[in-house]
Amino acid sequence: MFKWFHASFEGSKAAFASIRAHALRSALTTLGIIIGVAAVITVVAIMQGLSHSITSQLDDLGSDMITLRAYTPTNQQLLGIHNQLHYNDFLLLKSRVQNVEDMTASMQAFSMGSQVQYGRNTAQSQIIGTDSSYQNVVRVYPELGRFLSSSDDDRRRRVAFVGSSLIKELDLPVNPVGEFINLSGDWFRIIGVAETRGSLFGFDQDNYIIAPFSTIRSLSGERAARNIEVMFRPAAGADAEQIQQQMRAILRQHHKLAAEDPDPFEFVSAERMIEQFNTITRSITLVAGGVVSISLLVGGIGVMNIMLVSVTERTREIGIVKALGATPQFILIQFLVEALVLSLFGGIIGLALGAGIASFIGLLLPAMPDALVPLWAILLAIGFTTLIGVVFGLAPAVKASRLNPIDALRYE
Repeated sequence: MFKWFHASFEGSKAAFASIRAHALRSALTTLGIIIGVAAVITVVAIMQGLSHSITSQLDDLGSDMITLRAYTPTNQQLLGIHNQLHYNDFLLLKSRVQNVEDMTASMQAFSMGSQVQYGRNTAQSQIIGTDSSYQNVVRVYPELGRFLSSSDDDRRRRVAFVGSSLIKELDLPVNPVGEFINLSGDWFRIIGVAETRGSLFGFDQDNYIIAPFSTIRSLSGERAARNIEVMFRPAAGADAEQIQQQMRAILRQHHKLAAEDPDPFEFVSAERMIEQFNTITRSITLVAGGVVSISLLVGGIGVMNIMLVSVTERTREIGIVKALGATPQFILIQFLVEALVLSLFGGIIGLALGAGIASFIGLLLPAMPDALVPLWAILLAIGFTTLIGVVFGLAPAVKASRLNPIDALRYE
């Protein structure tokens, strides 16, 4: 056992000495591994950063919030059919569905356009019509002023709760509560400003205006109330799946759908969106990793090729060492450690380079979330490069250990 450890130690020393003696060649040998690992880590870091950012932002909305919206299959869309949820559907669900903490309806006021005016300043914004329950369901809280009240909706008041981005875009006062803005020719008084959420994929989450549902409905017409979304939160301890099945049965019965007819609606939750996005990021990571891993194999072949050349160049040296009493095990360990160190060196440099490139991309693109290198990616990179060093360094090491010392000394 002691002899084995001694041989390993001496072989490792000889391997490091050889790498230092041929530093430039060693660096060029690892170039393929460096590029391969850097590319894999860059892709993984960017995708994991996106995944973490989106997951955290969806968690802020609450994984228990569920949205019910109209759904039209592609084949029906090609025929010009577009399914819709009506405001009457919302009223029916609200009166009959149990075990719901709160429920709200919202509509996009597309017919009113999206241009908002304050003085001479104009901006494009998303206009949403909803009720006071929207605050509890979507978790939208005021930083200044207040949110919509039930009396605002009952009396069709022309009041607006605005996102924080509009303060800058319209050059509103620092506290714009009480100011009037123009929406498609109608004046609305600002009653509150929402807390800032930031951007997601470059989309400004703070550029919106919320007004009473009844007000937007009266200004947009009845057709606008035929395309709504219903959002709700299950009560504590309630089964979300059971609530969805109850709502599904109520709507299918209300719309007089046959048993074989598909649902003209769908349920979307933050949890489901997170699962779908994680599936996408995993697929992209696996595909990109598979493609880039080819360069790692090429790098491994490069290591093996250089090690074979090294064995040939150092044939006389191997013969001298063997003549002085070095065992085949010593020679095997020396060349195997040399290949292993080259691969690990390339892996570590590639790891650092990939993380740096991913962070640099994040700095170039302000909308891009911070890159995140998970522990499993670091361990995988080190483990894979170690495997490459062992697999592709074994053949040259075996060749060197089996050289006949007499033939090696005669080699010119």
